[in-house]
Amino acid sequence: MITKLVNASHILIAFLGIIVDYTTFGIQQNIMTETSPLKLTELYKNNLDTDTLINLYKRMLLPRLIEEKMLILLRQGRISKWFSGIGQEAIAIGVTMAMQKSEYILPMHRNLGVFTTRDIPLWKLFAQWQGKEDGFTKGRDRSFHFGTQDYNIVGMISHLGPQLGVADGIALAQKLKNTGLATAVFTGEGGTSEGDFHEALNVASVWSLPVLFCIENNGYGLSTPTSEQYNCENLADRAIGYGMESHIIDGNNIVEVYTKISSILNDIRENPKPVLVEFKTFRRRGHEEASGTKYVPDELMQYWEQRDPLTRFEQYLIDENTITSDQIEDWRNAIKNDINAGLETAFAKALPQSTPQQELADVFAPHEYVPVEPSGENTNIRLVDAIKDGLEESMNRYDNLVIMGQDIAEYGGVFKITDGFVEKFGRERVRNTPICESAIVEAAMGLSIAGMKAVVEMQFADFVSSGFNPIVNYLAKSYYRWNQKADIVVRMPCGAGVGAGPFHSQTNEAWFYTIPGLKIVYPAFPADAKGLLTASIENPNPVLFFEHKALYRSVYGDVPHGYYNLPLGKAATINHGNDLSIITYGAGVHWAKQLIDEMHFDIDLIDLRTLAPLDTESIKGSVRKTGKVIILTEDNLTGSVAADIAGFIGEECFEYLDAPIRRVGSLDTPIPFEKGLENNYLPTSRLKICVKELLDY
Repeated sequence: MITKLVNASHILIAFLGIIVDYTTFGIQQNIMTETSPLKLTELYKNNLDTDTLINLYKRMLLPRLIEEKMLILLRQGRISKWFSGIGQEAIAIGVTMAMQKSEYILPMHRNLGVFTTRDIPLWKLFAQWQGKEDGFTKGRDRSFHFGTQDYNIVGMISHLGPQLGVADGIALAQKLKNTGLATAVFTGEGGTSEGDFHEALNVASVWSLPVLFCIENNGYGLSTPTSEQYNCENLADRAIGYGMESHIIDGNNIVEVYTKISSILNDIRENPKPVLVEFKTFRRRGHEEASGTKYVPDELMQYWEQRDPLTRFEQYLIDENTITSDQIEDWRNAIKNDINAGLETAFAKALPQSTPQQELADVFAPHEYVPVEPSGENTNIRLVDAIKDGLEESMNRYDNLVIMGQDIAEYGGVFKITDGFVEKFGRERVRNTPICESAIVEAAMGLSIAGMKAVVEMQFADFVSSGFNPIVNYLAKSYYRWNQKADIVVRMPCGAGVGAGPFHSQTNEAWFYTIPGLKIVYPAFPADAKGLLTASIENPNPVLFFEHKALYRSVYGDVPHGYYNLPLGKAATINHGNDLSIITYGAGVHWAKQLIDEMHFDIDLIDLRTLAPLDTESIKGSVRKTGKVIILTEDNLTGSVAADIAGFIGEECFEYLDAPIRRVGSLDTPIPFEKGLENNYLPTSRLKICVKELLDY
């Protein structure tokens, strides 16, 4: 089917005997004369029974007719946007029919056939596209940006790449549960340029995950041709670098897609491994309808129109006397009636009628905190030991909990927090990862989708920037968008004071503080660290758990034996006073406490412990009592959590203030390495000056 030449910039593909000269692949493609054209009987040569052939045809016909109707509604302004898959139906239909209904599929913009083949009610799809209350996202997201556990479909986000790593996580869960199920995930040729693609393939290969990676190579990423997207001959060739099996399939041949994918999936189920499949196809309409296709040469468009997967297969079935024109007409009429009935139902559905209170309530998955009281026995241990205890207790409590991170297995992590865990819990649950923070956060999301829990250790909090996108755009938004919990804790070793320089010393909680849907925990004492960590793992929402490296082995405290938890969103009063409030968290608690102990100031010291949710009642109570307040943070002040808390106090407690609100933080510079420079960067010396000034105000 595919003939390759050595020069990747000049590829000849024999397609049905038609030679297409892919000069700069996608910019100028000259149609040459036919040479020994294949007959349709040869093209669709198969051992499939008549019922299967007819089912494949009818399954393709349904999304085609829906699309034709949607284009009409788009022109009428009754839907807002449409990403057309006309001419690519064979891929979605063939893959979905080859899969078991209990297997997860992660589709893209143009895979309407995935949703229809999984038999989602048409009215429900139409309600989704019209932003109705009864759509899958209650009007909060559009088109195919949704998932549904009822049909084992996980929709894409506009960043494209993250779903590849999510598929890894789902497949990992299936492998750990020994279900024998595969997972399929789609991307386009443009999406293969994203780092997430490479990270996901690498992880899947290293872990031998049962994932089918499907690339729909359709010629253009919006208007950018494939020659400007990649410089290899075939995208399937990339699998070689990952030690992965790959295939090239005619994406416009429904029989080839269905039969070959069925065979590949059967092999994946028996022998868990990832497989990369490149489907050769073409996007005959614009990226979305508003963008048009003026950049596509007419000859190229005509070439692919002649290879329409529906009309070509239809002609084959007629020629073989498998179906008749009358049957086709009957099926078309029945489908159109179903579409119209579904639209009538969807149009009658109400638009969302929400309130600010309801919108806020739907940001997080509901969770009823059930206190587990600590035992009466304590041991005086370090903060680092308390975190290890909390992890170990949680691993014992939840047999579906998986810990992932760089060097965390036999080596025990760079801070030795997971030392000995492999012996206790096994390498399946305590997993070393490649250096690919993005894919591992995404894999954690996949584990959650498949009903498991995950803890991800960032080797240093600074490195989370490499996994920033899936945290803020996937984990944080999934429940609000389609009621999918992200049962994930990301551990964040952070903070200065250890001479580690600009890339290992940041306290970067402010990066995430502004993102709805994330919980942020930042303990200062060992007992708090253990109880808050267990509570974070209990919680079905994404939690960023900050652990200050300088406190790991310098701060001791009495920590209860066994399992217990502490509520998120509840601050602690460390010192009671009447003259001044210091509101802080993390290392700032110890700086303030040391100053109080040295100077015997009458200060109310509030340890926030969690930043999201924020204990606003404790903040207001302290400020109203003292009338003067300092918000102390290790972070630099510009755009910091301290700035937001100061704004809150100004709004809620203005009439109680006897002095200006003061913020004390680090310098607005990167964190320097040399000890003297680092000490000057940190706010400890400036704190004492500010306290005296405010007490004297």
